[in-house]
Amino acid sequence: MKSIQNIGLLLFIAALLIFIGMLGLGGNKLTQDLLPGKTEAHKTAISDAASQTGILDQEMGSIDFISKLKSTIAIAQSNQLTATIPEGVGEWDVKIGYWEVDGYVQSTVKSTANGPVHDNPWLFFLMTFGLAILGGLMFILPKFKENPGLKHNGIYHDPLTRGLKFNIRTGILLCTIVAVLVYGFLRLGNAFWPIVTLFIAGAITYFVFIREKSKDNNPQRSASPISTAWLGVISGFVLISFYILLYWKSEYITNWVEMVNPLSNILSGGDASQWFLYSLMYTIILLVMGVRMLSKYQHNRYEQIRTLSVMFFQTTFAFMIPQILSKLNQPSVDLKNMWPLDYSFFFDYRIDDLIKEGNIGLFMLGWGIALFLIGVPLFTYFYGKRWYCSWVCGCGGLAETMGDPFRQLSDKSMRAWKYERYIINGVLVAAVVMTIGVLYTYFTGSYKLGFINTSDLKSWYGFFIGAGFSGIVGTGFYPLMGNRVWCRFGCPLAAYLGLVQKFKSRFRITTNGGQCISCGNCSTYCEMGIDVRSYAQKGQDIVRSSCVGCGICSAVCPRGVLRLENADGDISERAGLLRTIHITEDEVKILNQ
Repeated sequence: MKSIQNIGLLLFIAALLIFIGMLGLGGNKLTQDLLPGKTEAHKTAISDAASQTGILDQEMGSIDFISKLKSTIAIAQSNQLTATIPEGVGEWDVKIGYWEVDGYVQSTVKSTANGPVHDNPWLFFLMTFGLAILGGLMFILPKFKENPGLKHNGIYHDPLTRGLKFNIRTGILLCTIVAVLVYGFLRLGNAFWPIVTLFIAGAITYFVFIREKSKDNNPQRSASPISTAWLGVISGFVLISFYILLYWKSEYITNWVEMVNPLSNILSGGDASQWFLYSLMYTIILLVMGVRMLSKYQHNRYEQIRTLSVMFFQTTFAFMIPQILSKLNQPSVDLKNMWPLDYSFFFDYRIDDLIKEGNIGLFMLGWGIALFLIGVPLFTYFYGKRWYCSWVCGCGGLAETMGDPFRQLSDKSMRAWKYERYIINGVLVAAVVMTIGVLYTYFTGSYKLGFINTSDLKSWYGFFIGAGFSGIVGTGFYPLMGNRVWCRFGCPLAAYLGLVQKFKSRFRITTNGGQCISCGNCSTYCEMGIDVRSYAQKGQDIVRSSCVGCGICSAVCPRGVLRLENADGDISERAGLLRTIHITEDEVKILNQ
């Protein structure tokens, strides 16, 4: 069995190396008929600039080609600064807008690509996705023959899962945040919102450290204090690099997109984009690692059903249904996604596209609004936020499957909890303000809401929260800070669900303190950073806005101390109820404090 797993691991590593190596394969050749531009004026300007840079009809490596192509378009923009706008012609029909540059670069790199990947996409698909799936399953399937039950398998000694020293982890996080802020300033050309973000971060730090005296709390508890996970750091670097390429430098991953182009044509009837590639990878990883979850928690029926649920919703609602809708020339919508997680739901182009599609578009618009206005309060009242965060959500599904090996790295300290409350509710407020701004612009046509430029606010939210936080930090930091970084600190929908759960929900995790042996398994494996053991020791029900009801704490408890329950007998006061057992010579009774 071990030899089969080792072969599977080698196949996966080989697939990963081929996948990374594909980025340097092939080249590009720009000809006159492949010049980018939505108007003849744009094509003429780029053609003139191409003559200056010498890029036309030259076979070039992809990285060199992308660099020269960007220079060519920049020269074309510069040459247009003094261009005369003919009467009756729009300014941006002549001039190239800064917002069009990325699209021109991406489309041109794709249309001019050549090489082995372009010529043999299915071969490379099998050599990467195929080998990775085969290797992953060969490594996972033998685990079903192991005895059921959680094993103490050295998670704090493994170079992949033992985590980082606090100072090193903090340094990497701060460097990442600063880099994203600086790049955001350079990319968007706006210093206002990066400065506002820094100010808010400083205010949160003040409240946590000074006002709430968190500097006097115990240090963070999330990893071994004497070792670092070198393999985890490498894994985190690979994930972070992938998200940077996906969100902001997609022209460099053209070979990856070309590889899945035939599959995209079969499923959706159109060429692949980086988002089809991402959705496909997301789904495959969730399915394969979902099999791992099924093997690891085969002793727990709740975990089995919950894992199958997230596998189903990701495969059908998030991947297959949008592809089928595209093939039928209908709006491609993930019907389980909702505002404010789907922060672009109220963007003007999306509203217009849905309205333009008639009845089906109006249904999808109404469905999306009803989901967060009615569905969230109703379902959360009965089942807590677990109905979405642990059973339906794709972000939660990836965290629970691919991120499961890192769940013990979530910070359990009081300081982390205080940061969590400020940050996640702050993101929810930002999402609400941004949405008010875009709706104001949609209905009035004005981009000025007081002193706020709604277009800049929308761009910054998408850049910093939608890409930087949810992708680069939220997923890239799985091996460094645990698997629910985004869900715990950043997801505005999780904040909304959590508010309902804490104050008006029947869901709670009940504890039987008399049976707790203080082994700490529950706290160790809590991905949301809840010190579950402290609740169990006091016999206190766990009613936390951050709890996603994954049930792992109950699954790993050796004494059956924890139970996930729904009841409304004490719904108004249960969050503050503390039950302790008082033993005297005469009686044993429960004291409510």
